[in-house]
Amino acid sequence: MAPSRRPQSASTAGFAVILLLYAISVCSLLPAVVAQSATFTRTVGGTDFTTFSFPSFDITLMKLPGNLTFSNNATVSSYALQITPDTRNDPDKFLVNRAGRIMFATPYVLWASNASNSSADGRRVASFSTVFKINLYRANASVKGEGLTFVVASGGGAEPPPGSVGGYLGLTNASTDGSAANGFAAVEFDSVKQPYDPDDNHVGLDVNGVQSKVAASLTPFGIELAPALTNTTDDGSSMVWVEYNGTSRHVWVYMSRNDIRPATPVLNASLDLSTVLLNKTAYFGFSASTGVAYQLNCVHMWNMTVEILPGAATSGKKEALSGWKLGVTIGVPSAFALALGLFLGLYIRNRRRRIGDDPNSLFHNTIDLTSMAGVPKEFDYKELRKGTNNFDEKMKLGEGGYGVVYRATVVGEHGQTVEVAVKQFSGANTKGQEDFLAELSIINLLRHRNLVKLLGWCHQNGVLLLVYDFMPNGSLDRHLFGGPESPVLTWEQRYKIVAGVASALNYLHHEYDQRVIHRDLKPSNIMLDKDFNARLGDFGLARALESDKTSYTDLIGVPGTLGYIAPECFHTGRATRESDVFGLGAVILEIVSGRRVSYSNQVGCSQLLEGVWQLHGAGEGRVLEAVDRRLADGEFDEDDAERLLLLGLACSHPNPGERPRAKEIVQILTRAAPAPEVPAAKPAFMWPVQPVSAFAGEDGEMPTSGVSTAMTSSSSYSYYASSAGWTTQNYLLSRDHDLITDRDPSTV
Repeated sequence: MAPSRRPQSASTAGFAVILLLYAISVCSLLPAVVAQSATFTRTVGGTDFTTFSFPSFDITLMKLPGNLTFSNNATVSSYALQITPDTRNDPDKFLVNRAGRIMFATPYVLWASNASNSSADGRRVASFSTVFKINLYRANASVKGEGLTFVVASGGGAEPPPGSVGGYLGLTNASTDGSAANGFAAVEFDSVKQPYDPDDNHVGLDVNGVQSKVAASLTPFGIELAPALTNTTDDGSSMVWVEYNGTSRHVWVYMSRNDIRPATPVLNASLDLSTVLLNKTAYFGFSASTGVAYQLNCVHMWNMTVEILPGAATSGKKEALSGWKLGVTIGVPSAFALALGLFLGLYIRNRRRRIGDDPNSLFHNTIDLTSMAGVPKEFDYKELRKGTNNFDEKMKLGEGGYGVVYRATVVGEHGQTVEVAVKQFSGANTKGQEDFLAELSIINLLRHRNLVKLLGWCHQNGVLLLVYDFMPNGSLDRHLFGGPESPVLTWEQRYKIVAGVASALNYLHHEYDQRVIHRDLKPSNIMLDKDFNARLGDFGLARALESDKTSYTDLIGVPGTLGYIAPECFHTGRATRESDVFGLGAVILEIVSGRRVSYSNQVGCSQLLEGVWQLHGAGEGRVLEAVDRRLADGEFDEDDAERLLLLGLACSHPNPGERPRAKEIVQILTRAAPAPEVPAAKPAFMWPVQPVSAFAGEDGEMPTSGVSTAMTSSSSYSYYASSAGWTTQNYLLSRDHDLITDRDPSTV
């Protein structure tokens, strides 16, 4: 019977293809629905929120009703909203003294009287948050033009008032400026100085007029509107976050030249929309203008989340359909959906069996994710795909052997738009599934302030995704090794980062119910939050040990990154808490010196480690020459610098039994214990090492009350160095660190 099944499937698939092609030919005249905004509603804690999202803009938006309304001067071009004309032809005719508006077509109820949870005045005001990307581009490189605004307006009309060009920003005109009858509030991004403006590079809150209620220069924040561009890779765009709290009736505006929302707002002010708007409903959108000077005023993306007040509708008016219109509207898409469903059903069923997304696959039979203790939220794949702009390369935060991490925008617990990091595993094959399950099963139960928080997961369409808290300051390696353009970490920040990582490691090794071994401690796996607190992440290689075990053996070899792998691991193939401490030692030395470990081809030969050890043995105070030369004298505490360098050497001891435990490391960093005693010369690595259990204390670990000076003679060190093909001068750091390279370590 088996041979007859294949022709039957082929026949069914062939019929589905024919029907699908017919449906496509009929539906080709329909508008492109992909051009519309993605809109969805969520309920969080009893409060409803609605969100719409435009990751980019398509020209078909101008032909689709119910999305955006455009003024005569506004268009969509280059996948962006052009609030004022976008042309280089005869600019004096088409660009001078123009005003434009683009508004979201659906009104929102922004305040209600006598509503539940209302304030003392009997009104409840809706909260909202939005993020958008603006680009004020100089069409004439020598001068700036007027700016643009994000506006909340009582009326949804697209055409700006007559005479609202120049400094009126498409909002008002000379006769109506300041009138309460205008009924709008706007955040202006102004690049021309009027007599009432602080400068030609500012943000302001406008209420019923263009003389801002509150204004602030953007120059102190390192942001310039409409910059004179000299770098062809920089288009001068800025990300903007506007957050409005309806309870406190306050607005905050944040801006950044990159995609990371800063901790400090560029503007914050009180704003009671219930006293500004003429009606309870209002529209959101953008306005802009040009004057004698002109520029292009563009919006590249726009996401918005609005609280739905009790009893408020979530959509605008709907046109009634009848007769043949109703038949076409329902019938054609239904036929298309049926054909598409038949075709894709056959394809997806076979594909899922191959990639493990079918309920009968080994992945689902092995573990039920929803039954795991403490399992976080399951995200919908469509939401994550939308939030990453279809996993756009521009949204990529980093990548490694596991896969890729993307920045995404999703709806948070309280309905507001939040940024997250989405880790996409390289494949849904057996190895990808193992890495996904290992990371999810371990980190979903971990709770510590210095660990990256797991927010959720997704396994759909054959894709394995984990969702984490977004870390605004990225990974530690970007700050240490990012080049001359990267801001230099202060000494206080460095010490706090070391203390945070050590605290996280102590939690994994001693405080959590199980012993967890991270196995991949390195700067790229240490993330920094908005306050530069360290958050240890990437638990793809981590393993939780059973209560009677002290090590984990990987049958496929030694995972991790050269320079951070303890030398004994190459002989035993086992990862232990002592090998984690070795990785921490390398990280400490990198943080203090600002240099990479720069691994050699010989096992155990880190140029950075050898150089610091040589400086330590060279004489009184020489070890401080290893401190990052970007930290000038007086910019770091010498006692604490020496404490960290000695601790880094102690953690990097060749023999695992001589390394301090995580508990002791925390005590040293809190200054509750003195810096460890470290031999003047690096001890030789001995194999076989004495088993840890032979010297173990109560918890099965090596005693580390002090670092032993056994096997520290210069002869033993010279033997080890010469056998590895190195001489003392290879290891010695000059005062300018000239003998340390910044070569990236190889990954195993």
